[in-house]
Amino acid sequence: MRTQLLFLLISLLVLNSESLNCYENNPRGHPSDLRVFHISSPCSPFKKKPNTVSWESTLLQDKARLQYLSSLAVKSSVPIASGRAIVQSPTYIVRANIGTPAQPMLVALDTSNDAAWVPCSGCVGCASSVLFDPSKSNSSRTLPCEAPQCKQAPNPTCTVSKSCGFNMTYGGSAITASLTQDTLTLANDVIPNYTFGCINQATGTSLPAQGLMGLGRGPLSLISQTQNLYMSTFSYCLPNSKSSNFSGSLRLGPKFQPLRIKTTPLLKNPRRSSLYYVNLVGIRVGNKIVDIPTSALAFDPATGAGTIFDSGTVFTRLVEPAYLAVRDEFRRRVKNANATSLGGFDTCYSGSVVFPPVTFMFAGMNVTIPPDNLLIHSSSGNTSCLAMAAAPNNVNSVLNVIASMQQQNHRVLIDVPNSRLGISRETCT
Repeated sequence: MRTQLLFLLISLLVLNSESLNCYENNPRGHPSDLRVFHISSPCSPFKKKPNTVSWESTLLQDKARLQYLSSLAVKSSVPIASGRAIVQSPTYIVRANIGTPAQPMLVALDTSNDAAWVPCSGCVGCASSVLFDPSKSNSSRTLPCEAPQCKQAPNPTCTVSKSCGFNMTYGGSAITASLTQDTLTLANDVIPNYTFGCINQATGTSLPAQGLMGLGRGPLSLISQTQNLYMSTFSYCLPNSKSSNFSGSLRLGPKFQPLRIKTTPLLKNPRRSSLYYVNLVGIRVGNKIVDIPTSALAFDPATGAGTIFDSGTVFTRLVEPAYLAVRDEFRRRVKNANATSLGGFDTCYSGSVVFPPVTFMFAGMNVTIPPDNLLIHSSSGNTSCLAMAAAPNNVNSVLNVIASMQQQNHRVLIDVPNSRLGISRETCT
């Protein structure tokens, strides 16, 4: 009996410790660090039951997200083609405290979106049981129609009471929200008068349950609203999704950023001004630089073509001519084995195979993808596939996207004032 009680006590202590660790910020002792969780992490309340998520379904979500990214125009509100259900895949979440006193929300990170929004009390159609209640915050206020932020919101509207609202689509969902200001607390940093959307009505099932924090380059993004505090600089380290209990970090501001880091210039595309573009000049498979048409990698402000880093896409997507060239060279270098298909992946191998390294060559830096980031494995472990695919083949398929799986266990630095994106290896788990 005593042994059973001791085992129960130890189990409770371990569970309590894990619960505390899940929501404790400053993971590496830096004052502006937030823990970042994969949406399927044991720390995430949104994790799905085992065997309910497949690589194939994730690939389909990625395909839809690429169509969304390709459709982005100058405004942060983007038109989605009629009848097309775009499913986005916010994969990583952080804890944000909103209001006074603070109400904690687990919001999805999205480096390619600007406006933040959370489900609010009284929301019709919001799926989350966790709702922000502005009436319980003594620092909350709804912005009037004449506020300058109202013009920056997607599809702004003016209510009968002269308060500002907006509506937008996200994936196959649509939201109607009130433009609100309140205190936002991230780690140890208190941000007064933060502007975000308080969702009143939602339709569809693709919304992040407790809201979204946009880290894009637009005027309503976290980075733009906190220029004086964080100086338009942040970095993130995404944990490996194979870890059973893991978290990464979102580091805000120029302090404590890595000093030894490879960088490439950040490019700004006025056609898709929220996205973080870089100049991908080539791709090497093994020791050979693959022969890719120049137009497939070229940065073109007129069309929005080029290469971006994105936290919401899971598997790297290359425009078709680039992908086919990389895929064919990859296959050629895998000796004594024939490629097969598995789900949406077309370069898969069974058994023990030696795979060539793949290096992305950016202006000023090369990044070799580690094997864990390059390959996905079947649930049985006998089959491995190249974790890349071609971009959707439509009129907007001009974007190459360096996705979250290929970024795992790297610190990615976004330094807007110095127009640079940096990458350094780091164990995020």
